[in-house]
Amino acid sequence: MQKSTIQFLLINCFLAIVLISCGSVTKNYTPKKLDKTSYTVPYFSDSKIDYVYKTNISVYGNELSGIFIAKKINDNTHRIVFTTEFGNKLMDFEVSETDFKVNSIVSELDRKILINTLKEDFRLLLKKEYLIQEQFENESADIYKSADGKRDNYIFISKKDQKLEKIVHSSKTKEKFTLLFNSENNIFAENIQIIHQNIKLRIELNYFKSE
Repeated sequence: MQKSTIQFLLINCFLAIVLISCGSVTKNYTPKKLDKTSYTVPYFSDSKIDYVYKTNISVYGNELSGIFIAKKINDNTHRIVFTTEFGNKLMDFEVSETDFKVNSIVSELDRKILINTLKEDFRLLLKKEYLIQEQFENESADIYKSADGKRDNYIFISKKDQKLEKIVHSSKTKEKFTLLFNSENNIFAENIQIIHQNIKLRIELNYFKSE
């Protein structure tokens, strides 16, 4: 019953997704001289670790929970498995910068709009390196702009402790979704939030500490 309920809510909520407008991306940033040409993300980089997180998904007012597992299987690819809290596998993907493979997905969730949304979320979450074209700043962070096809990514690095705090994925004029990171040591992210500006979708990952 629990599995069926989660699947039903996911399907209906994701199929309700529509796009709306957002504000200008860089209007509150100050241009700055470029001090680097690339940035390497420290998270999800160790192939010896299974990155396991308790997951909460908020979609159009519905709260869903489960387990997110990410594993680096080679230099370019991560495998992602999402299960219910009872261990029932819902989705199994392989994600790289240039490819997205669906190993398995329950038939109730096999919807193009859902798969494409998660594809973009997870691709950015697991992306290893960004080539930098421009740099900005605000009061608290240095902000690096990296081209991503027809869109851009903005990487926010804290001025205080040089930690990766945020990545914003945007079109030329509109923010699409944001990744927020909370890390004690800038090696492993204890908390991650994926927040969509265009749709009512929020994914929160909290590191699962085994007893």
